[in-house]
Amino acid sequence: MDLNLSDETRLKNLIKEAVRDVLEEQVMKVRLLLAPDISDEEQLEIERAYGQPSQETGRKLNLQAD
Repeated sequence: MDLNLSDETRLKNLIKEAVRDVLEEQVMKVRLLLAPDISDEEQLEIERAYGQPSQETGRKLNLQAD
């Protein structure tokens, strides 16, 4: 299979983007694992001090133990 230069560049860019997405997802999982748990009381205190969190979600990730 012979790839011309533009096809090869496009393939490299696709691979880079896919690897970047996977790494970003894995880093997010590590951040979630390292984030401290807070009690319901602490959450209420935060909400009283700063208000309710906005309902806009930029990205939602569910972490499940394997």
